[in-house]
Amino acid sequence: MREPLPIGYEEHMAVFVALGAFLMTLAGGWAAHRVTDRRHLVLGLAGGLMLGVVGLELLPESLEAAGTEVYGVPAALLLFVTGFLLAHLMEHLLVPRQAAHGGEEAIGRSPEVGLTAAAAMVGHSAMDGVAIGAAFQVGGGMGAAVAVAVIAHDFADGFNTYTLTSVYGNTRRRVLLMLCADAVAPVAGAASTLFFTIPEPLLGGYLGLFGGALLYLAAAEILPEAHHVHPARSTLLCTIAGVLFIWLVVGTIH
Repeated sequence: MREPLPIGYEEHMAVFVALGAFLMTLAGGWAAHRVTDRRHLVLGLAGGLMLGVVGLELLPESLEAAGTEVYGVPAALLLFVTGFLLAHLMEHLLVPRQAAHGGEEAIGRSPEVGLTAAAAMVGHSAMDGVAIGAAFQVGGGMGAAVAVAVIAHDFADGFNTYTLTSVYGNTRRRVLLMLCADAVAPVAGAASTLFFTIPEPLLGGYLGLFGGALLYLAAAEILPEAHHVHPARSTLLCTIAGVLFIWLVVGTIH
């Protein structure tokens, strides 16, 4: 069992690394304002990085840390499935899918709808930061792997936050305010973990839950969006490259 450690170098590194998520979120918002033809490659790579982190690092670590079984099934796997289903539910209840993908049918609705959806994205980003901090409590290698996945998909988060807010007719000031809030959220989430240490069984369960949500984002959101406009072979190669990169990182760490 991992003994609780005092706040130290690795925990503080979580906040520093979360600054990468801050910058990537802003980059996603900038791309939403000035979309380029290479966005599909970035999303393809992000999807591969996320898949690699979930399958090669988060699931094995959560299974080892959580330990216990519930009715014959490891608790970490149950939470993994729960995380997937919660992400699916949250998307359909709080985030208008067409708006996230630049759909036109959202135009003309109340600006408050866009603000509510963007606020949900901000809350999601804050939990991403908590996941980075929790992973660094396991160790630097685990923290680095989770940070790579979070930073990769925060590009899409920034893109969607900007699009969700603007497509519902909000002013440019509100759009930029929500984008900045989404960028700051993972840093605040990571900083919050400086004040507490999560017990190992709970940590394993949380990582399993986060892994399920991350898998949903990769499989149901990031990759379909990457192939929606540009179903190119280069996009698939970027996804494979992302998985292989995480494999290399995990192999080097262990």
